[in-house]
Amino acid sequence: MAVLCFTACEKDTFLPYYPSQTRGKMTIIAYATDSINIDANAKPLLFDDEDIFIKNINEIYEFVSFDNQDEVLHIKDYQTGLTIHTYTYANAAPRDTISFFYKKDYFIDNVLSFKKGSLSQTGRTGYKFIFPNMGAYSGSTYTGALDAIIRNLSGQVLGVAQNITKEDFSTFVEYPFNPPPVIKVELVKHGTNESYIGGKQIIVEMVMQSNKSKMIVLEETQDESNTFTGVTGSIDLTQYFDFQQE
Repeated sequence: MAVLCFTACEKDTFLPYYPSQTRGKMTIIAYATDSINIDANAKPLLFDDEDIFIKNINEIYEFVSFDNQDEVLHIKDYQTGLTIHTYTYANAAPRDTISFFYKKDYFIDNVLSFKKGSLSQTGRTGYKFIFPNMGAYSGSTYTGALDAIIRNLSGQVLGVAQNITKEDFSTFVEYPFNPPPVIKVELVKHGTNESYIGGKQIIVEMVMQSNKSKMIVLEETQDESNTFTGVTGSIDLTQYFDFQQE
């Protein structure tokens, strides 16, 4: 009897195991000014036999999850190999979309969740702002929200975009387009006229366009000696993504 029991138990040990399987699909919509790699569960993704991605990225990643294991995506900088951002999907959602904008030193996640401001009529121009690398080079320790006071060259205030942060766009501001098209945008602590950098007024010079609603990425810049040189606003995300309107 003991021998029979041992034989039966031994057979049970080698019974085949078939894990549950879940098919999933992820749409990746992104723009990267610097080259990146995308790893899925520690293995590089290949699209059209390429594993290095730059500029417009619009791909579909299909996978099979076993026993509802998490699906983990790592976005990595190609030059440094450092992980920029990680996406983890518990129980492998059957379908999901990730969207992001990457430039050296900052990453804007879930870009397509933002909405573009809607102009109330023709002949106007409008703006939203986000500031993902605020304090990166200036040394400013201020972590609160900012306002953008928009003036024309004569100093007239055209509008104020409020509550600019690293993660979220400001409120939408619009006003009539009148030449000359150059505007000056002063960055101040929210609700004040005080610069977010002590003792230094920060003004970003930009060119407005009629009938255009922009989503501007503000960037602190530095020179080759790592000295803070100011703030620019040359990136408009509406050039890279199709946003829904408010």
